[in-house]
Amino acid sequence: MIDFSTIRGVVSDMDGVLWVGDVSLPGLAAFFEMLRTRALPLVLATNNSGKSAAEYVGKLRLMGVDDIAERSIVTSRTALVEYLIDHYPAGTAIYVIGSAGLIDAIESAGFPPDTAAAIVVIGIDFSLTYDKLRQAALLLRNGADFLATNGDVALPAPEGIIPGNGAILAALEAATGRTPIIIGKPSRPMFESALRVLGTTPEQTVMIGDRLDTDIAGGRAAGCRTVLVLSGATEARALAESGVRPDAVYSGLAELVRNWSDGRP
Repeated sequence: MIDFSTIRGVVSDMDGVLWVGDVSLPGLAAFFEMLRTRALPLVLATNNSGKSAAEYVGKLRLMGVDDIAERSIVTSRTALVEYLIDHYPAGTAIYVIGSAGLIDAIESAGFPPDTAAAIVVIGIDFSLTYDKLRQAALLLRNGADFLATNGDVALPAPEGIIPGNGAILAALEAATGRTPIIIGKPSRPMFESALRVLGTTPEQTVMIGDRLDTDIAGGRAAGCRTVLVLSGATEARALAESGVRPDAVYSGLAELVRNWSDGRP
């Protein structure tokens, strides 16, 4: 149960919570209006490494939300680049499986792409090929460090649930026996970044997400209150079978807003 009167900041996932694909989910406008009315700061935190913060700002504008700043969006792409800068010298070569945006962000931070690299980075790649997996596997077997933007095994899409970055990782883990360092949710760096932007303590903050293994498990580990919405990757049956328990569960944003406005848990 959550006493919403104690909440001073909100962290929310995007895919499966605010939208699926390019279609906004019911309750999106009411959710942002409620946050404005209550003057509650918001950070949008996503494991998706395919888009930049600026691209998400643009997507939100198309859906009628025009007051979200880039600094209020934390992605696994930005978190991974920060991790590289903190842990490796500039100029270290990296082999990347991922979107063009992820590759550009890593290169712009001073880490050139190379097929004979010391680090392998895996992000979601919708044009994945066997040759890419082959090259990554060979590097990992030769001792390259293994990093990943996230471990999401599946993603919500307009046509249904599709393979996510975790599915790519599973292939490489099976081929190499290596386990990656995961940078995105449920790891703490994503939540620590969000709390810094919000300026709230974990106890004053609620994490809203559609995934038990990343949003809810990560939020709980960070000390936040957690809300699961069933509009994305998690079905009611999976919730019943899981050992990860959110503080509250709603069908989607519309039901969350109604209960928050009424002050009900």
